[in-house]
Amino acid sequence: MSAPSLVPRPVSPLAVLFALALLYVIWGSTYLAIRFALEGGYPPLLLAGIRFVLAGGLMYAVLRWRGVPAPTRPQWRNCAAMGALLLGLGNGLVCIAEQSVSSGLAAVAVASAPLWIGLFSAVRGQYPRGLEWLGLAIGFAGVLWLNAGSSLTASPVGLVALLIAPAAWAFGSVWSRGRDLPSPFMTAAAQMLCGGVGMLAVGALLGERFAALPSLQATLSLAYLTTFGSIVGFTAYIWLLHHVRPTLAGSYAYVNPAVAVLLGAWLAAERFGPNDIGAMAVILAGVVAISLARARRPAPAAKPG
Repeated sequence: MSAPSLVPRPVSPLAVLFALALLYVIWGSTYLAIRFALEGGYPPLLLAGIRFVLAGGLMYAVLRWRGVPAPTRPQWRNCAAMGALLLGLGNGLVCIAEQSVSSGLAAVAVASAPLWIGLFSAVRGQYPRGLEWLGLAIGFAGVLWLNAGSSLTASPVGLVALLIAPAAWAFGSVWSRGRDLPSPFMTAAAQMLCGGVGMLAVGALLGERFAALPSLQATLSLAYLTTFGSIVGFTAYIWLLHHVRPTLAGSYAYVNPAVAVLLGAWLAAERFGPNDIGAMAVILAGVVAISLARARRPAPAAKPG
């Protein structure tokens, strides 16, 4: 989901640490939860569609009950486009990939999203500077390594899906800048609803069906993805954007892969070779370099009038 530009407000350091811990652990654990749900009987696109329809519908109902205005027709169109790019292609392809790729490796591939954001921003005329160029070069070298020398090559479908997913997420994030959108929470609810409905429709058209009743573990994983992965995680992210620098709020991009790899190895006995770990380290080094460069970039001067 795209990050709105918000002004940080003073807040307790303990509250910031708690929100960051929530974001790191919850979003880092969603990859393993997706794997458990898939293994327990949920088809990939139906899993993602049910998750986001439930989460988006609940958020939308609560926001409307609290008096938040509903999106206008143009805002619904923009939210639908974001839902298709960020959730439909971004999250939906991750679910498809995790049918044959480990959850930790999927998280490593998705960590390249900030690199794609830098590339698409350059296409729009927002050119990287200095250290950002270096970060992009390092990060994309890691992406090439991941796609050529890691265990990902054993799954062609997973490889293609995990190459497109972060690129689609990044394109949607860049495309959404400056668009007519409702408030941040209503934008999240609307794009989850639109993306979820779209994935349910595509999944049905592709013939996805429940072969049997999903297991209890799979259903609990879906519940976790809906409540914690979508609602609690995004609430913590928006709260952080209100109270800390965007660079710190976005630090989940290089913490989540490490959390996902550790949880996958601990709870699902996932194994990673030297090429997997090496590619992850190079990708994360590139993302960190880009984040540092953006943190040092001076804010644009206000225009007269």
